[in-house]
Amino acid sequence: MPQLKAELKRIGMQIPAERVADLSKHPMSAIVSLGGCSASFVSPDGLVVTNHHCAYGAIQRNSTAQKNYIVDGFLAKTRAEELPGGPNTLVYVTDKVENVSAKVLQGLDNVGGRERHEKIERRIKDLIAECETDKMYRCSVPAFHRGLEYYRIRQMMIRDVRLVYAPADMIGNYGGDVDNYEWPRHTGDYSFLRAYVGKDGRPAEPSPDNVPYKSKDFLVVSAEGLKAGDPILLAGYPGRTSRYKLPSEVRHAQKTSYPAQVAEYQADLDTIAAATKGKPNDEVRYASVVKSINNRMKKTQGLLDGFARKDIAAIKDVQDAEFRAWYGKQQGVSGTMLAELDAAIAADMALEQEQFAWNVATNSDLFKSARTLVRLAQERQKPNAEREAGYQDRDLTFIKARLTRLEQSYVGSVDQARFVAGLQRYAKLGNHPQGLDALLPKVTDVPALYANTKLGDTATRLALLEQDAATLAKSDDAFIRLALKLNDIDRALENRAKEVEGNLEKVIPQYMSAVIAWKKSQGKPVYPDANSTLRVTYGTVAPYSPRDGISKGPFTTVEGIAEKHTGKDPFNAPAKLLEAIKAKRYGQFKDPVLGTVPVNFLSSADTTGGNSGSAIVNKRGELIGLNFDSTYESITKDWYFDRDITRAIHLDARYMLWVMKEVDHADNLLREMTIRYPKK
Repeated sequence: MPQLKAELKRIGMQIPAERVADLSKHPMSAIVSLGGCSASFVSPDGLVVTNHHCAYGAIQRNSTAQKNYIVDGFLAKTRAEELPGGPNTLVYVTDKVENVSAKVLQGLDNVGGRERHEKIERRIKDLIAECETDKMYRCSVPAFHRGLEYYRIRQMMIRDVRLVYAPADMIGNYGGDVDNYEWPRHTGDYSFLRAYVGKDGRPAEPSPDNVPYKSKDFLVVSAEGLKAGDPILLAGYPGRTSRYKLPSEVRHAQKTSYPAQVAEYQADLDTIAAATKGKPNDEVRYASVVKSINNRMKKTQGLLDGFARKDIAAIKDVQDAEFRAWYGKQQGVSGTMLAELDAAIAADMALEQEQFAWNVATNSDLFKSARTLVRLAQERQKPNAEREAGYQDRDLTFIKARLTRLEQSYVGSVDQARFVAGLQRYAKLGNHPQGLDALLPKVTDVPALYANTKLGDTATRLALLEQDAATLAKSDDAFIRLALKLNDIDRALENRAKEVEGNLEKVIPQYMSAVIAWKKSQGKPVYPDANSTLRVTYGTVAPYSPRDGISKGPFTTVEGIAEKHTGKDPFNAPAKLLEAIKAKRYGQFKDPVLGTVPVNFLSSADTTGGNSGSAIVNKRGELIGLNFDSTYESITKDWYFDRDITRAIHLDARYMLWVMKEVDHADNLLREMTIRYPKK
């Protein structure tokens, strides 16, 4: 950030770059992770704002066909009315970051393969254990530049998180999957949660005795709005980007892995739709699953369309050729590094196809639960420090939460249909893992598996968490037996993955060091790919031209909601919202230029998955909106950032505040937040 000081000043940001670079200072100290989405504190009492789709699991968890908060929305008028978010709704507050590269990489210069991967894993586990002596913290040691650097990140993990307010799905998900990744957009994608802790201020298990977390910093919410050209800063936890991948990896994604994934997502959605048709309770149970698959599918299809529109592989070919030519002229560099890099990447792509086939063949939540239980029992035979990451004592609460969550998203007949369909699709794939075909159940045998298992019962799943490996080995549960039967093939795939990953971890840091030196020789800074850690991006409110002769403006307004309204899902706006638009009850949320209430806006900020719910702040660091999507033309930014065409889609805070006031009457929350209104 300090390197970008002049750039931030040029676009009009008033927050000093040094302050943004300090995670302990406002505004960064108010930015939190939900473990897959981003969010921010907006009151001193632990009130958190994020996207509606990020709180969807908590909304669904509390919904039934009779009391459907997805459809009707939910508002707690008092703290006592707030609903439990469930074991998977967590808030992570980042409080310490330290460079531990030397501790992870010492003495590994000439070590590769599985040996390297396992040594790195062991050192990371030791660094995490050292950091987690105080149980209020959850620590991680992510790699930056795929293993060139490692940072230890300490986060306070708040486990009692409650649902405070979510607008109706007709607002929070207006346009649904039809409008996903599209512009113009009219989605009120926001919800509120609250973080609770024990009376001592430390994270605690959910309890009626807990009190709201006192957030040291929180964001002031601005209703002053923005106009085209205004600067914004966006802070959150982006998941994964692939900006430094080689041309061969781009082509593999384009020709092989992405088409296969899209076909698999669509087939799974079709199976779920057929299995839940005419069964409202089953549809509610699978609503979150369907939403998640749909989102992944549209993004993957968008990547394919983006590759077709702009030949990113050809762009990468030119960059790669320039880099290799530069590298060949440098003194004292490795003569084998580039050949090792190409070989390691080829091995990775080959293994990926077998892993994909395994996932298609085992598409059953009950099988996944059985596999988890069997692996946990096996790992427990080792000392805690020697167990695989994901199966240590620190992971038990997450495993328990996963097994419990199934209660909200499992129906035996639907899971059986998904498993059968997956086995049928697997049979048509190439690249089967060696030995798997002979051990998989035949399609005709699947009903018997479900008839002879009790894993569909939550209490049974949780009781099996306590069983040791010897006891599970004697189990007569059909899915435990299947998990034991496939265990050796599962482990063989995992060990091959470690070998491949270890070779990548050896050569890619060498490659990235060379790329950084090359970019530096051109006067360009190099940032690491996104890896779910707290990051900052910036930009301006900006229109764009998706194709010749078409220009799309940076704002949409509430009039667009009324225009799109058909009375049928997904364009079925609530009557009270339409009535407020018709009456033009805009009050202090009316934009002076647009003459109405803005709904969504575009910016040139650099975002990806995980940035959902990220705070958009204005030049003074006040919350002015929430990130929730990108335009369809922008999806390939995960691989290549094109600033002319890339636009992120944000919720305008004025629309959120207007709906809260005029439609849902969330006056208690409006009073709780500090809101800066426009000067009269």
